[in-house]
Amino acid sequence: MQRATEGWGSGLLGVVIFSGSLPATRVAVGGFTPLFLTSARAVIAALLGAALLFALRQKRPEREDLVPFAVTALGVVVGFPLLTALALQHITSARSIVFIGLLPLATAIFGVIRGGERPKPAFWLFAVVGAVLVAGFAFVNSDGTSLTGDLLMVAAIIVCGLGYAEGANLSRRLGGWQVISWALVLALPVMAAIGLATLPNVWSGIGGPAWLGLAYVSVFSMLVGFVFWYRGLALGGTAGVGQLQLLQPFFGLALAGFLLGEPVAWSMIAVTGLVVLCVAGAKRFA
Repeated sequence: MQRATEGWGSGLLGVVIFSGSLPATRVAVGGFTPLFLTSARAVIAALLGAALLFALRQKRPEREDLVPFAVTALGVVVGFPLLTALALQHITSARSIVFIGLLPLATAIFGVIRGGERPKPAFWLFAVVGAVLVAGFAFVNSDGTSLTGDLLMVAAIIVCGLGYAEGANLSRRLGGWQVISWALVLALPVMAAIGLATLPNVWSGIGGPAWLGLAYVSVFSMLVGFVFWYRGLALGGTAGVGQLQLLQPFFGLALAGFLLGEPVAWSMIAVTGLVVLCVAGAKRFA
């Protein structure tokens, strides 16, 4: 019981940190291209992760772990950051945050497929209801100008769910911060090459907010948040703790409204409130 409680607490802290990711990305794409932003945040986080691995003399992953690490890197280091950055060129961060409500279901599904977890049937009821609420809201409020952004967010959710589940499996043996650090190091050569190829032509026009956004997604979204998140998934279970992501829209909408001044409709708040109830139900039967 104590192990599971620690897992949920660690996972919640990770969710709080991740909640600032989309608003920070929205600000950062105002000064950087999505491709450069994705590569730059990965390179910065990889250098920090490599320094930790070297300083603490961590053992290198085994050969059989390379494929799971590659899947983790493709999902959370490359896929999700790039797809969300592209999506945020078409939709607001407030709208993109609502799609995060689909992430727990995706994570749970991949947790079953890749991790062999078997939640109770009632768990799936709450998980599906939460996902349907989010998907229904997005469909009802969709328009032609946001369709591209919506589809990009759905793709981002799928690859991220896979990366979360794969990383959680590795974390049970290797530790949370070690997993994200090694995944970042594995992706470093490719991301560094992309970063150099997409360097901004002019640096003087990039404002302070864009730099702050880059700093946040590099240090907190790409590294620190995963330290707590993967630890939570490993201790409390991928399917169960993964439902905490249903709370992320609540924190994210607050940040989008207060920090960015983006409009937050009452319908967004209502859907988020119902989704929070689904989290409580999913936790009970996970």
